[in-house]
Amino acid sequence: MTHAPGQLTSLTAGQPIVYGGDRVTEVSAELAAAFEPGDRVIVDPNSGQLLHVPAAEHERAATAVGAAVGAFAALTRCSDEQITAFFDEFADRLADDAAFAPISAANQVDIERARARGRSTTRLELSATMRDDMIAGLRGWASAAMSRDEIVRTVDHDGWSVEARRAPLGVVGFVFEGRPNVFADAAGVVRTGNTVVFRIGSDALGTAQAIVEHALDPALAASGLPAGTVSLVPSAAHAAGWALFSDDRLSLAVARGSGPAVAQLGAVARASGIAVSLHGTGGAWMVAASDADAERFEQAVRWSLDRKVCNTLNVCCIVRERVDDLMPRFVAAVDAAGERRGADGRIHATGAALAHLPTDVTTRTARVERADGVHDEPFVSEYAVDDLGHEWEWEGSPEVTLHVVDSVDEAVELCNTHSPRFVAALISESDDEHRRFFDTVDAPFVGDGMTRWVDGQYALDAPELGLSNWEGGRMLGRGGILSGDSVFTVRYRARITEPGLHR
Repeated sequence: MTHAPGQLTSLTAGQPIVYGGDRVTEVSAELAAAFEPGDRVIVDPNSGQLLHVPAAEHERAATAVGAAVGAFAALTRCSDEQITAFFDEFADRLADDAAFAPISAANQVDIERARARGRSTTRLELSATMRDDMIAGLRGWASAAMSRDEIVRTVDHDGWSVEARRAPLGVVGFVFEGRPNVFADAAGVVRTGNTVVFRIGSDALGTAQAIVEHALDPALAASGLPAGTVSLVPSAAHAAGWALFSDDRLSLAVARGSGPAVAQLGAVARASGIAVSLHGTGGAWMVAASDADAERFEQAVRWSLDRKVCNTLNVCCIVRERVDDLMPRFVAAVDAAGERRGADGRIHATGAALAHLPTDVTTRTARVERADGVHDEPFVSEYAVDDLGHEWEWEGSPEVTLHVVDSVDEAVELCNTHSPRFVAALISESDDEHRRFFDTVDAPFVGDGMTRWVDGQYALDAPELGLSNWEGGRMLGRGGILSGDSVFTVRYRARITEPGLHR
């Protein structure tokens, strides 16, 4: 290992790297051979994995963050009307067929490439519905109340007073999976005076670049906002995300995507002293109590499986004393959800649940739609209780785990142990049962029916940046729905009316 003054210029295979105070990892031969002067190495403090950031990827991220830092300062001199105009201009361009045509074309190319690699395209496709939702979200931000400098509390004293005022947080770094609509959702941070830097995965990079070129950048220019207010790191490399989240000029790091990738990004950001908001592992749990209404239960299951997103039903627990009449309802709901999507569903049953499923159900074959095509698979397969935390990622065929418990309390204990502590629903007619469930289940989102209500736009009429689980613990001073208007800090301003005020 050689050094320029204060700078790492090479690595040696087997070289020990100390991290976490008392842990050691080693440089692999592959990393040692690939490392060049100007590159950087980041240690994932969770796993000890060494993350290689080539100089070019670091430079791309650093340039984007630098522009966002400059734009944040310049944004304070822009009027509220200019910010409103930005959202209107952005929406207008997405709504204009001529401007949208190259964006749609780029999205089709991304979809074809993803399919060729056997990748899922359910969240990648910029459909007419997604386009309309993006436009509606941007219109919503345009009409939202401005809160860049809002008085939230005033404390009066003799001869003076103190105001607590909401203020912009700074630069937000945002790494997300291939969902083009996130552009519109996350641009909401500008409403509260923040700037944002995006990094998107390889599947949707072409779509994202087309949105920037044909809608975003022209909207910034037309409204007179600084060019770095919203920007995209032009790289699909994972290293670009690591570089972005290790830049301590960020005030907040937001990550959406698969659980392990999001956890790693969060660890990188935390190690750099950056506050994080992670939106990775999902999957809702539902519990049918002994007094559950059968029809309500069936409808709740069915409409919690209408599509695969983070708030989709993942695990269902039925109390044993109701298994005989609720089990057929559950199977019917899975069938209906699959039929609605033109495919068959899949049930992963624990031993306790399998014992209550009739032979004609357990021996069925399902026509299952996956990213790489349609497959004939068992409709029911046995699943281990210890694996209840697994989140099913499905395409057209709904997949859900089924378990039978002795009580609601047992289901709550399993949920708190195995789930990402995210969404929980109880089907019961008892107010006392619901109160106990709410008090004991460790989840930020708790309901009494379908789980798919958990959504910023649907529930709060505010486009969301992401939904947070409690896998990493409860969050200080904020809800599980992160929206553009919840990215702020608080400043204090004193007003002294008594010139001789002293202590």
